[in-house]
Amino acid sequence: MQFSTVGKADATLGKQVLVGDSSLEELRDELGTIDKQLLALIKRRQETALQIGEAKRSVGRATRDYAQEATVLRRAMDRADDVGLDRKIAKSLMLLLIRSSLSAQEQDRVARTDSGEGNSALIIGGAGKMGRWFARFLRSQGYRIVVADPSGPVPGCDSLENWQESPLDQDLIIVATPLGTSASVLSQLAVAKPNGVVFDVGSLKSPLRDGLGELRDAGVQVTSLHPMFGPDTDLLSERHVIFVDLGCEAANAKAKELFASTMATQVDMDLESHDRLIAYVLGLSHALNLAFTTALAESGEAAPMLAKLSSTTFDAQLSLATSVTQENPKLYYEIQRLNDYGTESLTALLYAVERLRSVVRAGDEDAFVSLMERAADYLGGRGKTP
Repeated sequence: MQFSTVGKADATLGKQVLVGDSSLEELRDELGTIDKQLLALIKRRQETALQIGEAKRSVGRATRDYAQEATVLRRAMDRADDVGLDRKIAKSLMLLLIRSSLSAQEQDRVARTDSGEGNSALIIGGAGKMGRWFARFLRSQGYRIVVADPSGPVPGCDSLENWQESPLDQDLIIVATPLGTSASVLSQLAVAKPNGVVFDVGSLKSPLRDGLGELRDAGVQVTSLHPMFGPDTDLLSERHVIFVDLGCEAANAKAKELFASTMATQVDMDLESHDRLIAYVLGLSHALNLAFTTALAESGEAAPMLAKLSSTTFDAQLSLATSVTQENPKLYYEIQRLNDYGTESLTALLYAVERLRSVVRAGDEDAFVSLMERAADYLGGRGKTP
């Protein structure tokens, strides 16, 4: 497909703009034509990406190929140089297209596994955001989804008004209720002793410790999951799913099988280690951003002026903090309050801020430099095996 109209616009741009509104409209129409061609090419690229995904699957190759992605990016940036386009624009566009293609390939791979064909899953709390994500995810694998939620039915799913009075004969039972409710649900399930695999998807495990233990002691196939992503996630590449081992190998294997066809990284962990780490991964990061926005909100006369200023660091931090403050405040409170290790990370944050404050007030440049260098060393080694 040729973009023959682009050259015409470039050659006549100056003259057309000077002519008046009619020529401006012609240019806008031409831009619309180019956009239509671009979208058609993107659609064609997506279809080709799905064919590539099918070819990978037929020979047992992984969905993601980092070496090939690097080749695609280099090729795009070289081509950008050839046509006089900013390399950053080319890279950003190709990254978006790669991500979109990977998402399409992953969803197609999950759907083709049919691992849930003929099976059913009950999602208690399925009308919530994460419950709906699991409903879509499992439905794509062929599961018949039953939702039990006082908020009402979920489109495309069967609805169960009172799960406590049902036979609980589903192959999977997923507890996706708020943390404050999940412990009671797990305990009730322990009494009912369903035959299927049971797991929760809570962000914390401390408040669920007793309920999970009751299920294990009752001989129920139980495990515990923590999807480290939000309900709007459409691609699991570079995302983590934590599997908390409660001693039931069959339940662990079944839960892991659900994500086997995705690109999610599976992490095994025991319950106590999970909450100790989550106190920093979630608790500390949430608290830091809340403290940042609280400081801004209480800055008095500076606040109106801050809205007019901008810097790379400030804008990046503000964007992240904004996304945090738009989340469910009750859930975020639970993550802070219900974690047995929650105050540990908050104390660490308090100590770090006070130490920084003391160094600045004392005018100790060497100590300040040391703090930054130590932080850089830590971040430089992050992810390396000890």
